[in-house]
Amino acid sequence: MTDNQLLLALYRDMRRIRSLEERVSEMFVRSETAGSMLHLSIGEESVAGVCRAMEAKDSFTTHHRGHGIFVARGAEPSRMLAEIAGKANGYCRGKGGSMHIADMGLGHLGANAIVGGGIAHAVGAALAYKRKKQKRVAVAFYGDGAMQQGILYESMNLAALWSLPVLFCCINNQYGMGTRVDRATANLAFDERARAFGLAGEIVDGSDVEQVHEAAERMLANARDGKPGLLVLTCYRFYGHARMDKSPYRDSAEEEQGRRRDPLQSARDKLIARKGAGAESLDALDAEIAAEMDNALEQAIAEHLPDIATMFEDVYAPDQPKPTPLRARLSAILSEMTR
Repeated sequence: MTDNQLLLALYRDMRRIRSLEERVSEMFVRSETAGSMLHLSIGEESVAGVCRAMEAKDSFTTHHRGHGIFVARGAEPSRMLAEIAGKANGYCRGKGGSMHIADMGLGHLGANAIVGGGIAHAVGAALAYKRKKQKRVAVAFYGDGAMQQGILYESMNLAALWSLPVLFCCINNQYGMGTRVDRATANLAFDERARAFGLAGEIVDGSDVEQVHEAAERMLANARDGKPGLLVLTCYRFYGHARMDKSPYRDSAEEEQGRRRDPLQSARDKLIARKGAGAESLDALDAEIAAEMDNALEQAIAEHLPDIATMFEDVYAPDQPKPTPLRARLSAILSEMTR
């Protein structure tokens, strides 16, 4: 694959991420989501560079802003949107929603709404791969807010100590909820923290998806050989913490400057300048992806909600008796009272 072919593939991945997230936002406005805490990854699309550098057999965990990562790893948009809408045909049959999507078949070990909560899971998977002598890597995706969590440093220590095939990937979008990263930590050189534990550490420009992909390829290859590392993508979160957050803690000048670091626009400009693709062909690609996501959105909205009888399925072990739903218990009590 030539450089331009790779960049075009990465551009397509990023455009699919953005288009999907725009439909998630639309779904919320249309009151079709199961819950209101929807965290969009618009502005962070260069994570596609890491996803494309991974091998099919690799696994990963994500954080609460993980829709884009999952779609870049091959998720079906209609099933993702169905899950976010709480529908029966979603990836977790509507029980996971936006922040707890998982699919073992695609190597997705689970999203996690707890800050840093999925990091140790990736380390556990990496330990299993090492013991089984499998050439697989587990990638832990998380935000800069998790850089202040103790679980990360315990996980880094074990990964380095046991030479595990794991890559820690921090998507530094500059904000943990409403707190800017430089107000949460005195040292922004996150790569130094990794090296203190004996891991490789690297910070890359998240507005340049080619740079992200190149670094990810190298670090994943090293992790596969038992040399774990930390890769930090610096980017900018275009919108608020969640869909309802209008980010009053940021002024318009900062947001305008941050959005100039658009990885999608940067890739498009490069493709046109290097004659890897023309503006018309990219417009056509954008329209094709928009139509795909529009169809996925309407398909998800049209799907049915889970039957109440399935409430406890996938929650308790198959051989365990299922609890009686409150509605059924109340009906039984009322029935007894009316005899």
